[in-house]
This record gives sequence, C-alpha cells and structure tokens, in this order.
Amino acid sequence: MEQVDCVVIGAGVAGIAVARALAQAGREVLVLEAAEGIGTETSSRNSEVIHAGIYYPHNSLMARLCVQGKWKLYEFCRNRGVAFANCGKLIVAATDEESEKLDAIRARAAVNGVDDMRKLTAAEARALEPNLHCTAALLSPSTGIVDSHAYMLALQGEAEAAGALFVFHSPVLSGQVTEDGVALQVGGAEPMALHARLVINSAGLHAPALATRIEGMPAGHIPAAYYAKGNYFTLAGRAPFSRLIYPVPVPGGLGVHLTIDLGGQARFGPDVEWIPTLDYSVDPSRADVFYDAVRKYWPALPDGALQPGYAGIRPKIVPPGAPGQDFVVQTQATHGVAGLINLFGIESPGLTAAIALADFVREAAGA
Repeated sequence: MEQVDCVVIGAGVAGIAVARALAQAGREVLVLEAAEGIGTETSSRNSEVIHAGIYYPHNSLMARLCVQGKWKLYEFCRNRGVAFANCGKLIVAATDEESEKLDAIRARAAVNGVDDMRKLTAAEARALEPNLHCTAALLSPSTGIVDSHAYMLALQGEAEAAGALFVFHSPVLSGQVTEDGVALQVGGAEPMALHARLVINSAGLHAPALATRIEGMPAGHIPAAYYAKGNYFTLAGRAPFSRLIYPVPVPGGLGVHLTIDLGGQARFGPDVEWIPTLDYSVDPSRADVFYDAVRKYWPALPDGALQPGYAGIRPKIVPPGAPGQDFVVQTQATHGVAGLINLFGIESPGLTAAIALADFVREAAGA
C-alpha cells in the first residue's frame, strides 16, 4: 500500500485551495478527483459572484471566512491576472415592507465587518440603474464577479508548483481509519490502495456519503445530505444593468437575482428547488416564476426573453424549512478520528471564501 502524507478528496474550489495551502506549508499532497477535471460540479455551476459577507449569522464560519476570503480573492486575482470586476450590487426592495427589511440587512452586514453599505432612496437607485424599479435599495460596493474557472486554474497551478499532484478519474470507494491515518481504496481505470497520514474530505455534494464509507468514522457525526437545486435562465439581448441586482432574500436562498458575467451577459437565478437526487436539467416551464420575480425590480422584462441556462446544486446539510446552515470543518476534536478532516455544507459563499477556508483547514491540520 502506497504511503502518502496528505490526500485531498475533491478538486472543487475548496479542495484545490486546501491542496495549495497544505503544499505551500511543505506538506506532500495528493488530490483525488472522481471527474475528468477540476470544478465540474458546484464550483462551476454558480453565479461567479464575489460575495461581500452580508447575510450570514454573526461569527459563523460563513460570515468570517467570506469577509476574509473576499479580500484575499481580490488580491489573488489582481496579482495573478485572473479576470474579475468589482462591479458592486444593489439589494432592492419592491414594497414598503421590504424596504424596512433593508435596515436589518445592513445592520447584520456591519456586525460581520461589512461596513461600506449605503441605503439609497428609489430615486438614488434609479440614478445608478435607470431600468430599476424599487422602493429603496442597499448598495454593496465590495461585491464583484470573477472568472471562476480561471481562478481555479490559478489555484491549481500554484498548488502544483508547490508539489501537489492532481489525479483525475479517481473516485474514492471506501476508507478505513488506522492508528496513524486513513487507508483509502481508490477506483477508476487504475485502482489503487493508499494510506495517508491526513485525509481532507472535500467532496462537496458527496462529502456526507463519502464519510459513511470510511470505516471508523462515527456515524453520529455525519450529517444528512439535502440538495437545493438552483436554476438559471439567461437573457436574450443586452444586459439592462451594470451592477448585480438582488431582491430581498427568501427562505433557502437569496432570491432570483440578476448577475452579469465578465462578457456582459445577464443571467437570472438561482431559484430554490429541493430535489431528492442530483439532476442538472432546467425545466423551461420554471421561467413563468422567473418572469414574475424579475418584473418586481425590472418591469420592462420582455416576454420570451428568458432562455433556460444551467443549474447548480447547493450541498445542504439541513432540510427544507430548517434554520440556515453554516460551513462545517470537522476535525478530531469533534469526531475523535485522528488524521481526518471533513468539510460539510460548503455552499455559497464557498467560491468567495475558498482561500480563507483553506487557511482555516491548514491551521486545523497543524500545517
């Protein structure tokens, strides 16, 4: 059985960033990915937004790592030539009742360290975005967008430059806790058996299922997996806004918002659709709900302008209707297993938080 210092399971943005952090700390790192390349699931099926850190509960890992990660991400992109835009966003209220909620959103943001938000009147918001309809809005100047694939490629390049090795088409089938680490059975065209002193379970949507296949991992510490699908529709024609436009949040997500990519293409979503199994198809009939949601802040949306785009799935570890979840970085202090760190529930803002999350995991690993 081959001996390895560190194995990271999963080459989404979190796994790549963790591999980079561990390799740069001098650890020997092997990344095992079941798919054919990096970031093929949650990391590439999102809005590509650099989040400010507005909505998350105070002192939660989500809040702390998002705010830290935002600035680390901007610095990383500037220094490595990764395309991004600090375009800002508007959180818009469509009714007087929603306008009252904006103050609570701004207060939560300030507690999280996001102290640059400004409340705008309807007229002030329309001065920035003439096509916008609202009763009031919050301006978040530190929100942005990033080329997520270029970002992940840059992280991978730095991880490999520090000695990390990425192996694709290599699903981890099972594992067994040992006295000095974890033994792994790896499938694929060339199956292999590995023993690692440290295993990072960063399998995203599959992290809970993977944890159940590691013999010696206490079942009582493995959360259930729930899938909250987010559908996106693209806009035919020119984007009507230069900033991101978000409604006041809804349970389970941030509502049907408008984002723009670095090419200027507008897209709407994601919505929240709880599903029992992984399914990335987009039902064209869901556009009916999108038209109603979008017209609350852009009444001029033409009929027939929305086309099915793509879908992503949030790796939830709480069921529908439950209070919002937090990132879970589960170490020996929690589950009692030396040499195993589980990353559960790494949904949005995981893309923004990735570098800060990786630093947190590196410290938890003692590297």
